[in-house]
Amino acid sequence: MIIPWQELSPQALNGLIEEFVTRDGTDYGEQEVSLARKVEQVMAKLRAGDVVLVFSESTAECSIVAKERLKR
Repeated sequence: MIIPWQELSPQALNGLIEEFVTRDGTDYGEQEVSLARKVEQVMAKLRAGDVVLVFSESTAECSIVAKERLKR
């Protein structure tokens, strides 16, 4: 289920993005990127419509997924 990010409070959205960018397996390459910058990058992708928030009812987890990946 796609959740419109605009419907979340700023605090909830920020918390969700922070949790996403700090998950194990999230790699930003050789350069260290600050948490604030990672959050900004994801937020920009949400605004541009490149990624969407997806809630899984079976796992009760929310994730951020590239929109093109949903079309597959």
